[in-house]
Order: sequence, then C-alpha cells, then structure tokens
Amino acid sequence: MSSENQEVAAPVEQPSVLSGDPKTETPQATTDWKASLSDEIRSDKSLENIKDIEGLAKSYVHAQKMVGSDKIPVPNKYATDKDWDAVYEKLGRPKSADGYKYDLPQDKQVDEASLKEFSNQAHKLGLLPTQANGVVKFYNEMTAKSIQDADSKALAARENSTKELKQEWGQAFDQKINQAATLAKSVGATELFDTNLADGTKLGDHPVMIKAFAELANKMGEDTITQASGPAYLTPNQIEKQIGELTQVGSAYWDKNHINHQAAVEEVLALREKKNQV
Repeated sequence: MSSENQEVAAPVEQPSVLSGDPKTETPQATTDWKASLSDEIRSDKSLENIKDIEGLAKSYVHAQKMVGSDKIPVPNKYATDKDWDAVYEKLGRPKSADGYKYDLPQDKQVDEASLKEFSNQAHKLGLLPTQANGVVKFYNEMTAKSIQDADSKALAARENSTKELKQEWGQAFDQKINQAATLAKSVGATELFDTNLADGTKLGDHPVMIKAFAELANKMGEDTITQASGPAYLTPNQIEKQIGELTQVGSAYWDKNHINHQAAVEEVLALREKKNQV
C-alpha cells in the first residue's frame, strides 16, 4: 500500500481540566438553604431534618393543616380569669359545679356536703370531669383504707386486752367488765372510752383503763350504780387469798376434831376447783 493512499488519523486532543474548555463539566457546589437565616433560627432543632426549601414548604403546609378552627390559644401571664374560663370550657369543664358527677360506692366515706364543696373548688380550678372524679375516688379509697387499718388495730388491741384481763380475772371477767362499763356510763365517761390513742386504738380497750374503772367500782362496794346483776365471781387472787385464810395454821382445816373441819375442807376444795377452771 502506497504512502499516498494511506490516511493517518489525527490524534484527538483531550482537554485539560485546567484549560477552561466550556465543554468540560466541573463539580457544582451544594447550596446551603439555611445560609440566609439568622444564627438563632438556623440552629433551631426543628430544622435539623429539613434538607432543602422543598422540605421546609412541606413542613409548613402540614402544620397549617393541623391547625383547625377549634384551636385553643394558651393564655399568657396577663390573662384574666375570664380568659382562663374560656380555655377551661373549651377543654370540657362543666358549665357549673353541679355538672360534676362522681363514681363512688354506696358506702362512700365522703359526705355530700364535702362533695359539694369540692365541686365548687374543682370548677374554680378548671378541672375536667374525669380529673375531678379521679381525685374524689382516690380520696375515698384512701380514707376507706385508713378506717379499715384503724379498725384492725382496734380489734387487735381489744382481743389482746380481753386475753390479758381474762387471765387475770378468771371467772370474774364478765362481772368486772360490766361493773366498769356501768360506772363509766354513770359518770358520763363512755365518750372518753371511745377516744382514739396515738396508735389508733381506743382508750376504752386499754387494760389499764379498764382495770382502773373496775377497781374503782369494786371500792364503791354495794353501791347499786356499780353492781351488775348476776352471780358474783372471785378473781384468782381473791380465791387464793380465801384459801390462805382457811388453811392458816391452827384453823379448823387442820384440826380433824374441830366442828367446822369438814366444812373448811370442802370449802377449800371448792375454791381450788374454781381456780382450776380459770
């Protein structure tokens, strides 16, 4: 092949990146849409997830759709009671205190007068019906539990007192209890017995108080105020005292020839039997 017929391909020049050739594509700088905002607004956390103007516009449109005609403006520090009343009513506060209804059991611990007073205060404070009902139910349950705990303590104290006094008085227990109660009633001390002590128990259930009235009644002797009906019983200490008197040295109990020997022996046996029955 002759050199005349050969065509030599001209080398293709590759434009330099630095040549400024208009056909050369250069990276475009990303525009920060927040750049024109003040520092205070630009650093607000609510804008962190918004990448561009399009995202900002969508967020604004969505916010506007969420705001309806029933929006409630939050009163500022200059708001009057009338301004707050308007807010409470839009939230659902009853028109008057009589609009509050309470879901309480029949044996509720809160009386009607207290409920009425609470309703007036709840309306003044702007409580919603569910809030007011919740507060009253909580108070009622707390009061009921407090009363139940107090009753349990009083019952335990009464049982312990009864056990202690029965052990000390034996068969004379009922008699002395009745005498103490009769004396307390005659001098107007019944209400005193119902006084609650610091631990929740009643004064009338305390063995010291019961024994004091029983002893006072005993010292009053045959006074009809303190003598209860029914047979008289002796306490174990009284029985032991009588046995000691009957069996003292030189008594008929020890002298088989004494005319009252058999009667003394039988009386001592009867007393000992009574003591064993305690």
